[in-house]
Amino acid sequence: MKTKVFLITVFLCVIFTTNAQTISDTTLVQIETQDGNEFIGTVILEDSEKIILKTANFGDISILKSNVKSTKEVTVQQIKDGKLWFANPQSTRYFWSPNGYGLKKGEGYYQNIWVLWNQFAYGLTENFSIGGAIVPLFLFGGAPTPLFGTVKLSIPLDKEKINLAAGAIAGTVLGESESSFGILYGLSTFGSPDNNVSLGLGFGFGGGEIASTPVVNLNGMFRLSSRWYFLTENYYINIEDENVGMISLGSRWIIKKAALDFGLFFPVVDAGSFIGIPWLGMTVPFGNTN
Repeated sequence: MKTKVFLITVFLCVIFTTNAQTISDTTLVQIETQDGNEFIGTVILEDSEKIILKTANFGDISILKSNVKSTKEVTVQQIKDGKLWFANPQSTRYFWSPNGYGLKKGEGYYQNIWVLWNQFAYGLTENFSIGGAIVPLFLFGGAPTPLFGTVKLSIPLDKEKINLAAGAIAGTVLGESESSFGILYGLSTFGSPDNNVSLGLGFGFGGGEIASTPVVNLNGMFRLSSRWYFLTENYYINIEDENVGMISLGSRWIIKKAALDFGLFFPVVDAGSFIGIPWLGMTVPFGNTN
């Protein structure tokens, strides 16, 4: 049962990625005015008083700079049938697992999972980011509190086609002695930021030792519409001749600049049952989000 579901997940990932269309990267401008209107097009003239924008729906329009609330670059990939598809606020991760894409310099995000898990990441350069996470159990009677740090190096081999990444997650439990642990990982991502699959290996460590058996990680992200993604995040490991896995299916909903993730995780073990565990997470970007 586990093997069949895992193979089906692999098949779906490959099919979605193969069918994903690539579009040339052309930059447009989105202008939001003080009265809440938004216009997308190419700037054909700009001076100290006005901007003339060439749009697909309204032709050439003139906008006084005093009426401009904000301007932002968008790409052709974000325009479908004349409608703006919001940028993915969490393009470097699936539900939780990272992919080969990296945060840009000065770009960051805050992620919350089921209220208790609080995580952030920030791009120090175009290819290197750091982050941290905390589960603030100290708020509940001073219970031991898990604390994590993360680093990630992204290596683009072929723009929006093949990206590699390597990193580490290291944690400790405040209030406990000799509680350091974590995971070292490497992965490959195939596809664009909107439609991709990732295959990775991770080696856990703790107590001065590192695991001899890796965790195999297979994930997929596929854009369905202007606001919706299909997500799947899956794990497999063999522990003392026992096969243990985790399979997930769910969605990401773009709320303009934020993202809401929800789905079900299904633990799979040799002698276990197939029960779905709900997932709920929110991501909010900060810093350089243009």
